[in-house]
Parts: sequence; structure tokens; C-alpha cells
Amino acid sequence: DFVYQFKGLCYFTNGTERVRGVTRHIYNREEYVRFDSDVGVYRAVTPQGRPDAEYWNSQKEVLEGARASVDRVCRHNYDVAYRGILQRRVEPTVTISPSRTEALNHHNLLICSVTDFYPSQIKVRWFRNDQEETAGVVSTPLIRNGDWTFQILVMLEMTPQRGDVYTCHVEHPSLQSPITVEW
Repeated sequence: DFVYQFKGLCYFTNGTERVRGVTRHIYNREEYVRFDSDVGVYRAVTPQGRPDAEYWNSQKEVLEGARASVDRVCRHNYDVAYRGILQRRVEPTVTISPSRTEALNHHNLLICSVTDFYPSQIKVRWFRNDQEETAGVVSTPLIRNGDWTFQILVMLEMTPQRGDVYTCHVEHPSLQSPITVEW
């Protein structure tokens, strides 16, 4: 028994300003030959791939088809399928909660939960009395929810004083202006 895989990959820079196509031929989990549109010919990845690379490079129609696949496959799929994905926007939900309910002057952790947003690019900042706080700020990695949305928790170590106002400030491509939530 054996497994043969063919993987076609499209890399986009600045929309379709620069498009690179790569086709990978894989036998039993080992890539043995590839076509890279930046190179323009098939290249053996292992010695076992040399006969296929030489044969495909000698076939004018095969080589022309591989070279044309950047337009025929990558650019076409970008226009048809990817535009909807690239234009998708889901606004985040932002909440603040303390890690524990302590009295004033006791060390605490404020948690800014930013949930259910798309795309993944996001900027979350903490402010105390309109001054940005950078010391004592800790963030989780970006978390994929599995439904095309993301979440992140950004925590601020603090000791609340009477009159202090803490603000979680969130900037995201889906928003016309930042979301600010006060605690």
C-alpha cells in the first residue's frame, strides 16, 4: 500500500499584486518533486523525484499548464472564493472583570475579555485614568474558537485606589472607532 498526495498552494502578497503557486507531489508522506511558479520548472526534492521532474520539464504542454496554473487556479480562486473570506468582519464583544472581588488597596487582576471577532488582527490596550498602562499587562495567545472567530484575554495587574478608572481599549478592522469599556 502507498499514499500519493498532490498539494497545490497559493501565496498572495498585497491582494493579487504578487501571486506565487507551488505544487507539491508527495509519496508516502515525503515530498519528492515540486513546481514553484517563481522557478518556472519542476525540481526534484529527493533523488526519487528526478525522473518525474525531468520528464515533466520535457513535456511542453505539461510545463505550460503548470506555469499557467498561477492564473488559472490561484488568481481565479482568489476572485471567486477568497474575496468573501477577506472581506468578512465580525465585531468583538468586550467585557472587563476582576479576578477576585477585593477591597480597595488590595492587589488584583483585571481581565479584559475580547471575544467572537474576525479577522484575527486586534490591538488591546489598558489605561488607568486616561494614561496607558504597559507594566503588568499580560495576554493570552490568540485563541481560535473553531467557528471562524477568535478571542483573547488581556490582563492588568493593579491595586485599585479610590477614584481610579481603568479602561480596556480595543482596535479592530471591523470597528469604525475603538471600543472602550471602563471599570
